[in-house]
Amino acid sequence: MSFTRTALNNTRVTMMIMIVIMILGLVSYNNLSRDSMPPYTIRICTVVTQFPGASPERVEQLITKKIEEVVQELPELDDVNSESRTGLSIVTVSLKPDVPKTGLQSVWDRLRRKVENIENDLPEGSRKPKINDDGFGTVYGVMVGITGDGYNNVELNKYAESIRDDLVRLDDASEVEIKGELPEQIYVEFDNARLAEMGLTSSMLQSFISSTNIVFSGGQVSLGDERITLEPSGNFESIEDLEKTILTLPNGSKLQLGSIAQISRTYKSPAEKLVRINGEEGLAIAVSLKDGANIIRLGEVVDERIDYYNRTLPIGVSLNRMAAQDIYVDQKVTDFLSNVYQSVGIVLLVMLLFLGFRTGFVVASLIPMAMIMTLWLMDLSNIGLNQVSLAALIMALGLLVDNAIVVSEAMMVKMEEGVNAVEAAVSACGELMVPLLVSSLTTSAAFLAFFLAENSMGEMMGPLFVVITLALLSSWILAMTLIPFLGVRFIKVKQKDESTRKQGIFERLNKYYKVLLEKTLNFPVASIIVILLLFIGSLALFGKLPFIFFPDSDRNLVTLDMNLPLGTKIEKTEEVVTTIEEYIQTNLLVNENRTTGINDWSSFIGEGPSSYDLGYQPGEANSGYAHMLLNTTSFLENTRVIEALDKFCLEQFPDARTTVAPLSGGGGGGSDVEVRIAGESPQELYRLSNLIKQKMTDISGSKNVADNWGSKIKKFIIDIDRNKGDRAGLTNQDIAMSLKTTLDGSNAGSFRDGDENIPIIMRNQGSESLDVLELGGVNILAQGSGRSVPLVQVAEIEPDWQYPKILRRNLYRTMTISCDAKEGVTASNITGELLPWLEEEAKSWKDGYSYTLGGESEQSNEAMGAVIAKLPLAGFIILLLLVLQFNSFRKTFMVLSTIPLGLIGVILGLFLFRSYFGFMAFLGLISLAGIVINNAIVLLDRIKIEVEEMGRSEYDAIVAAAQQRFRPILLTTFTTTLGLIPLYLGGGAMWEPMAVAIMVGLLFATVITLLFIPILYKVLFRVKRQTV
Repeated sequence: MSFTRTALNNTRVTMMIMIVIMILGLVSYNNLSRDSMPPYTIRICTVVTQFPGASPERVEQLITKKIEEVVQELPELDDVNSESRTGLSIVTVSLKPDVPKTGLQSVWDRLRRKVENIENDLPEGSRKPKINDDGFGTVYGVMVGITGDGYNNVELNKYAESIRDDLVRLDDASEVEIKGELPEQIYVEFDNARLAEMGLTSSMLQSFISSTNIVFSGGQVSLGDERITLEPSGNFESIEDLEKTILTLPNGSKLQLGSIAQISRTYKSPAEKLVRINGEEGLAIAVSLKDGANIIRLGEVVDERIDYYNRTLPIGVSLNRMAAQDIYVDQKVTDFLSNVYQSVGIVLLVMLLFLGFRTGFVVASLIPMAMIMTLWLMDLSNIGLNQVSLAALIMALGLLVDNAIVVSEAMMVKMEEGVNAVEAAVSACGELMVPLLVSSLTTSAAFLAFFLAENSMGEMMGPLFVVITLALLSSWILAMTLIPFLGVRFIKVKQKDESTRKQGIFERLNKYYKVLLEKTLNFPVASIIVILLLFIGSLALFGKLPFIFFPDSDRNLVTLDMNLPLGTKIEKTEEVVTTIEEYIQTNLLVNENRTTGINDWSSFIGEGPSSYDLGYQPGEANSGYAHMLLNTTSFLENTRVIEALDKFCLEQFPDARTTVAPLSGGGGGGSDVEVRIAGESPQELYRLSNLIKQKMTDISGSKNVADNWGSKIKKFIIDIDRNKGDRAGLTNQDIAMSLKTTLDGSNAGSFRDGDENIPIIMRNQGSESLDVLELGGVNILAQGSGRSVPLVQVAEIEPDWQYPKILRRNLYRTMTISCDAKEGVTASNITGELLPWLEEEAKSWKDGYSYTLGGESEQSNEAMGAVIAKLPLAGFIILLLLVLQFNSFRKTFMVLSTIPLGLIGVILGLFLFRSYFGFMAFLGLISLAGIVINNAIVLLDRIKIEVEEMGRSEYDAIVAAAQQRFRPILLTTFTTTLGLIPLYLGGGAMWEPMAVAIMVGLLFATVITLLFIPILYKVLFRVKRQTV
């Protein structure tokens, strides 16, 4: 017994199941997580090693290379990139995309053991390598700024820590970070010359402080049956305690530390990072979302806490939102839900207009039920509401009703022939159960490649396949149960009476279609040639389409990244940022006289903020770096703001590399066009880089041309005269330690203030402002003899230049030259002009030097390549299903041959709508293939029924089947095309190409299917028209 008959024989059970599904779906809708895009795994970690004072070359040779060698042993390794700069090595490890999320930790543990095994091989003076394998890919979408008029950083930080402890307890919050806090230090500042007069050295001062400021136990003593811990006093409780530390001079006299040193508690100087909010010093509190949680709800709760703290904190302290991904997600989800509602309304209206009220109601009833059932299954599959899943629901709309239309149509035909409603329903579903299941599965299989793609794009777009599959299977189940259940009650037909029956619009169209079909069948070869010529012409037109891998985000947010020359003081960077802020305040900030522009902004100096969007990754931390986050009044204002700031920064700060841009729509960020050149000699890399930069500059439409090594920076070499050093009893280590203590300071312990440990730093007075001309007068202490001599007596100070950093990729020194595209120009335009020149230029390069393309070109190749690599498997599954369905290779070939013909409409549609080809249009093309296959299957299946069950000749069967499937195919086309209009109008630049590709592509593909399949059937099966 078929489950259609079961559903009809047990009406109350059927009704109860439908009601339960509705309730579960509605409950699931409220439980579904909300986010901008589906989550994906970042398979990256860094190995960070400090080697204080070492040059980039020494760091590279002594640390970076050794770590790279052990990293290279990982079989899961994809890429290893490294950066060696003064005193620091950063090795970034990227794993292959097929490494499962659950297996990452075991890989990082193996890496950790490998690095630990070489720690003894690292140079003396280097710190223990630190492996950071957590936090990559975490998005802190809710960011709060705290400022305080009259409050210093320490006071603000205490409030920020209290707020952090509160926010981290929120149900939807995962991690909470504070950015911009300035660490405190206790500075013991001395005069080297005065110490020398008294027979003291900085090492002696450090020893006095350390021996007094004890923190360890004094052991244990017995007391009866107990062992009691002894805790000697002596640790510093206040600055006064430190000042009263007793020093013993070489002559035996004693004095207090405070009498020969200035002791102060202040911020670490110079500062390493600063945060400014709307031009005021402040702190940033960033909150990330738990997996599967609701960012909209998180934002609402955080806003409630902000209101509470603004009421309860002291006057002058205020909290404001800085980044609001939750508001953007709320807007996008609301817009997409609106698109879904509009699409459902459009499809319902089409059904009612073209099928009549009764049949239209039956068919249209499947839409909300299938949607609700899909939402329930999404909840079970842990798929939330985001742009991808909502777009999948919209794409599935037209496909959902196809099953209902075909079943209802078949029921009506049988009822018109005199079969009673129940038997007509059972018979129709029996005939269509397998063909509709196969067509649903083949349509779903078209999206399988996105699910199987082994990269982050596959993880992001994978839910598309799952949601469409769930929707199609829901539709198929409901078409076999709900549609016959309602059809036997509502569908009423009159038996055929051609003399009195009034023709509807579809019947009139069908009449014209029959005439056209018979004409093309009379000239099959010519018709096929015309279709092939259209296909070839569309390929020629494809070259005229602009290529954009992913459009920029449509979020009302602009970012400004500025890199001043390496070595620039952070004070200078802050001064530059302040100048930009003043320009914003005067020319772009919204006020009573200006209603559009920038609402608010925040500035991060020395270090970028936590990643607040998939399209932003923090830049390299250094004193010359700044990032500004600018919230605009509207996405439409972004271009004007970008152009104004671009022009201002270029005029005011020509030596800085400034990038003003919207967020990247596809995540990851980076420059539009990148060329990586690899080789051994830095001099040769710089020479080639200059050639490429000049070529990029010459290309119209390029901007922000730069390389990622930067210009050479100044340094001073302390050239030690060993003979003089030996006579003075000085070693190289004595000189290095004395200079570091004098200039940077040395740690002499820690000062405890409650639960805080504040470092005690010893340094020479005025070391911050010490001029290079005064460097020769710095006293160098001989640790062995205690004697000190001026540096100028044992060494010469010579100026020199060094590379600011050395970057490597996969064991080769690599320099990346990059540029961005101006408004109205695409990255592919620039690459298209650059690449032929580059290929020719590379022929004259020395052996051992090569180039690769990065930027958008690499991203698109990797993303689309990963999908294309899985298309053969998806194609095989489709092929297998078709062969199982038809048991015929010729029919299978006919169905598959319609796929490339869908490209005609896709290319023409993108061209006419002035859109572009990219990843989303590629997605639309794959989607179209599934729909076209669906139409071809039901048409061929009907031909089979006409021949085997109706006894028609093959020619008559072709015409009759085409006419009978004309209305269902046309209705599917109308519902899919019209249902995507809201996505085209309201989906933004990201979804527009996909909507255009499917809408226009399907219109052309439908015409081709209704003509091409019958023609091809006649040719391949050598069908002759029988004459009576």
